[in-house]
Amino acid sequence: MRRADRLFQLVQLVRGRRLSTARFLAERLEVSERTVYRDVADLQAQGVPIEGEAGVGYRMRAGFDLPPLMFTRDEAQALVASVRVARPHLDAELAAHAQAALGKIVGVLPTSARAAAEGMALLAPAQPLDAATRERLRVLRQATEAHRKVRLAYVDQNGAATSRVVRPLACVYWGAAWTLAAWCETRSDFRNFRLDRIPALDVLDERFRDESGRTLPDLLRRVGADRER
Repeated sequence: MRRADRLFQLVQLVRGRRLSTARFLAERLEVSERTVYRDVADLQAQGVPIEGEAGVGYRMRAGFDLPPLMFTRDEAQALVASVRVARPHLDAELAAHAQAALGKIVGVLPTSARAAAEGMALLAPAQPLDAATRERLRVLRQATEAHRKVRLAYVDQNGAATSRVVRPLACVYWGAAWTLAAWCETRSDFRNFRLDRIPALDVLDERFRDESGRTLPDLLRRVGADRER
């Protein structure tokens, strides 16, 4: 069992009983009593309101509740960094959800961990997606999740315009641009389409099922095989 999982279970055991001895906790967690003493001390140091001492028993301080997840200082900083880097490159809806989720996580951190996360000297200035590309990303992301076919107009790097019907498989970010990985029914093969080269698109009512040879894992296997050649 990972230590993080053990700590979580320890908290749940303590909060669920009026008093829990170290022996009881050690038996339930299948560890030594010495490990329980160390884990409780670490949790108390992180701000978890566990009262009691070795030889007596432990209980959760009255009036306190804990979130189902706990994060270390480093984990909290990693989450903040991830959202800061990702937000400028997401569609508006997903970016808002990411910020809201991060706010909930940061809001329940111990004071020291919250201060370290919010004050982290890591910024990610970037040119955000233009409004049209953000909207395309939102529509294509939702169409992918719903397994709905899409008719799109596309202009390739040479300026040639085509119309395609595709099965959207994944939206892929390359650091400079978003692309749509898809099974192109017009070409009967996998294709990638840059979102900033899609002047128009229409999500169709027709849904598609995963079919052998036309799924995202099939595409990834082909890419892997091509790299090994």
